[in-house]
Amino acid sequence: MNNMNGFLPVTKDDMTARGWEQADFVYVSGDAYVDHPAFGAAIITRVLENAGFKVAFLAQPDWRSNKDFERFGRPRLGFLVSSGNIDSMVAHYTAAKKKRSSDYYSPGGKFGLRPDRAVIVYCNKIREIYGDIPIVIGGLEASLRRFAHYDYWDDKIRRSILLDAQADLLSFGMGERSMVEIAQRLDAGENISDIRDIRGTCYSVDVRETPYYGTECPSFDNVCNSKKEYAVSCRIQQDEQDFFRGRAVRQRHGSRMLVQNQPAIPLSQEELDEVYSLPYMRTYHPMYEAEGGVPGIEEVRFSIAHNRGCFGGCNFCSLAFHQGRYITTRSKESIVNEAKILTSLPDFKGYIHDIGGPTANFRRPSCDGQEKRGLCKGKKCLAPTICPNLKSNHEEYLDILRTVRALPKVKKVFIRSGIRYDYMLADKNDAFFRELVAHHVSGQLKVAPEHCSAAVLDKMGKPHIEAYLEFSKRYFKYSKKEGKEQYLVPYLMSSHPGSTMKDAVELALFLKKIGIRPEQVQDFYPTPGTVSTCMFYTGLDPYTMTEVYVAKDPHEKAMQRALLQYFNPKNADLVREALKRAGRHDLIGYGDKCLVAPKKPQPSFGRERNDSRNARQGKYEKNARSNRRR
Repeated sequence: MNNMNGFLPVTKDDMTARGWEQADFVYVSGDAYVDHPAFGAAIITRVLENAGFKVAFLAQPDWRSNKDFERFGRPRLGFLVSSGNIDSMVAHYTAAKKKRSSDYYSPGGKFGLRPDRAVIVYCNKIREIYGDIPIVIGGLEASLRRFAHYDYWDDKIRRSILLDAQADLLSFGMGERSMVEIAQRLDAGENISDIRDIRGTCYSVDVRETPYYGTECPSFDNVCNSKKEYAVSCRIQQDEQDFFRGRAVRQRHGSRMLVQNQPAIPLSQEELDEVYSLPYMRTYHPMYEAEGGVPGIEEVRFSIAHNRGCFGGCNFCSLAFHQGRYITTRSKESIVNEAKILTSLPDFKGYIHDIGGPTANFRRPSCDGQEKRGLCKGKKCLAPTICPNLKSNHEEYLDILRTVRALPKVKKVFIRSGIRYDYMLADKNDAFFRELVAHHVSGQLKVAPEHCSAAVLDKMGKPHIEAYLEFSKRYFKYSKKEGKEQYLVPYLMSSHPGSTMKDAVELALFLKKIGIRPEQVQDFYPTPGTVSTCMFYTGLDPYTMTEVYVAKDPHEKAMQRALLQYFNPKNADLVREALKRAGRHDLIGYGDKCLVAPKKPQPSFGRERNDSRNARQGKYEKNARSNRRR
């Protein structure tokens, strides 16, 4: 299994060794080449290979010259371009817009092997070299930037990435089905400019060729000139992402009309099983060995993805806009077969790190109605309260976990991807909860209450804090029954739209009350394609059009963040300033309810010197008087 010939060609010599004179497609990625199903590039290239196409892999090409892009020569059918597993700007910059020191998806974690806005840069270089060759873009960066979007790093509205990249088609969401159809139609001799009807794709045309079907959202010019129009645009785009009832969406960009076709129909369970049965090498290419490999493989190498989609629909998460809210799952047999493959790997130590997905404990649609009408428009299944139609059931997931943990060579199966504890609480059968605590926690379980303020949680699209408190109570109760000392590690977010300084103080008091001192907190990061980013930019909730408070000043954001770690001496000055700004002087002091001690008066070195000099002078005069008396 682990022989170099199992990887797709990465050099001209690799192509020659396979007997190829020309590749059908060259897949260009901003990530290093890792052939593992946790990497979207690996899935798409293997699916195309399985469909009979010759695919060469060009990982992290040097965009400053033509050499790497000419490595394989001109592909027969076209180039496929992705920034990699995440947006290249997120890969390069922190929420404070500071450059990161490493790149998780590059060999040795080295920074700087991909450009900012990788999709645009790569495509423009390909267009420069190869002229009118077909270019299809996909992956997270392309998917989330398919419409006019607010760009946090430029602090302005940018056009659809399809136009800036000069690409022909954009495949959004999970692209297996659309990419195979594009490849087959190009192979049949169809011109890429005529391929306009594939679900899960975007294209652009002259406005005079605008199709009449679907709906239209405010134009690029309108969303640039009006934040209200931008909020309207965001809502329309979010509401049409359900594959069952979603319509095509149009958006004018000057003389061009961007058209998003209906979202792709999710893969069936049989199709999803086939995708995960393809011959992945499950590691990085050997060419990276000398540099220490690729860090991004470590967390997922012994993990299994069992589902796609998430009906949780948190406003700060881009999943609903990318994968969609509808749940699709692999069969038990497929999951168990992958677990057996993991146990056969030479460096398997007996631990499967995760059987999860976007949300680990979702194995079915949230209600029966989704099969008849799709997911509800403008509503959430779990927030602010659980929909009465929701059906929470963990029986199938629990059966899979039991089977995998009973396999020979398996010592432990952990669950590390997100768990919706509110969904767990809705299940009247607590068997999964008990077995989660007994068998699937590695000493601490990470969960995501995010905040405690109801007003902030409503803007996040999260359940209120009472759900977390109930979950926490039962978690520790079950852990105690198992004789285990286990902990909860909460994910928390500062400065999310809607969070005022008073809300941040409320969260700090909550953390002190329940005895949690978080080691890490996340400042809200306005990434493309989310409702929360729309709120951040516009100051409006796109679903109510009411104003939303947004902390944008870096100093205020630093204060909100510091409050979550009020106990850290380094944060003392920021915490005191934040409390004063919130009118909570009562929390500065030494009492049990206080968050920070008063600032100690700074000694004046000038006064100290004068006091010392006066003391010496006084002592001299006293001695002189004493000598005179003698």
